[in-house]
Formats: sequence, C-alpha cells, structure tokens
Amino acid sequence: MDAVNNPALIKFFDVYAQLGKENLAQLADVYHHSVIFEDPAHKIEGFTALEAYFFNLYQNINSCRFVINSYVEDDHEAFVQWTMHFSHPRLQNGKERSLEGCTQLKFEQEKVIYHRDYFDMGEMIYEGLPMFGRIIRHIKARLGQS
Repeated sequence: MDAVNNPALIKFFDVYAQLGKENLAQLADVYHHSVIFEDPAHKIEGFTALEAYFFNLYQNINSCRFVINSYVEDDHEAFVQWTMHFSHPRLQNGKERSLEGCTQLKFEQEKVIYHRDYFDMGEMIYEGLPMFGRIIRHIKARLGQS
C-alpha cells in the first residue's frame, strides 16, 4: 500500500492494527466527540455511546483483529477495504473466522466524525450458527448454480 497522507487515517490505522480489550481507551484518539457510527445492525451517535458499544463488543469476543487490504483517501474522507479475523465463543465453537468489509470514514478536526461499515451480516453471524450456517451456505451454493 502507498503511504497514508491523512493524519486522521494514520491514527485510525494505528489504533485498529492493535485494538483489543486492554487498549480501548485509544479510541478517543481516533473518534470525534460527535461521531456517528453505523453498521448493518447499529446506528450510534456520540463518542460516549460508541465507547460503550466497543467495550461491550470486546467483552463478548475471544479475539478480533483487522487487516487493511486497500484504501482511497483525501483530506476529508476515506474508504477502507479490510478483513476482520475474529473468534466468538457462540459461533462455530469459538473457531476463528474471517469477514471481508469496507468502511467509509469522514474526518473533522483530524478525527473520525462519521464511520460506516459495510459487510455481510449473514456471513458474520448466521453462517457461524450450526443449523443456520448449513442452510445459508446451501442456499448460497444453489443461487450460484445456473
């Protein structure tokens, strides 16, 4: 990947490269106090609510790490394509799984003011459940047939 130019994006990459239960306080270096965070399941407004969301999220998982695959940026916005490797005790008996996704970021005052994640919620959760996973994978395979 090319060198990152936007200081807020550099901070974002640095924090997410080593984000874990023990260093969630570093999120304050990344996110604006008026941040809006959206993903397929949530819309969170304000840093205090976002911090609580991350705290609860990281209390319930075994591990989670992000690999940045590509990005495009300018001074006020970036799009980041990533792979999340995670393990949750209730999904596939805690086996590590991978999920591809993309994030839209908007910046203000060298912090993230808007964060929107795009990913397949079915792949993330439902395919990891024993009964649903088999059914969903079967349906996906059938849809791929002519």
